[in-house]
Amino acid sequence: MRKLILPIMAVAIILGLYEQTKAKPNIYILIVAIVVFMYGMMQLSARTLHNNNHEIEEESLEEEQDDSERR
Repeated sequence: MRKLILPIMAVAIILGLYEQTKAKPNIYILIVAIVVFMYGMMQLSARTLHNNNHEIEEESLEEEQDDSERR
């Protein structure tokens, strides 16, 4: 899926930049290019592993253990 998203995003970026160079750019083409690019970025970032998630989970577990010990 990633191999499909990257070329589509590249085409959207190139189309958006080309459309901006015209004297009267078509606003609808620009909007579609931005939406396609943002959707692609959302899909790619959703698949990225975040290193901080593990640390945050550990901290929340430690806080829960501290709270239970205080009771």
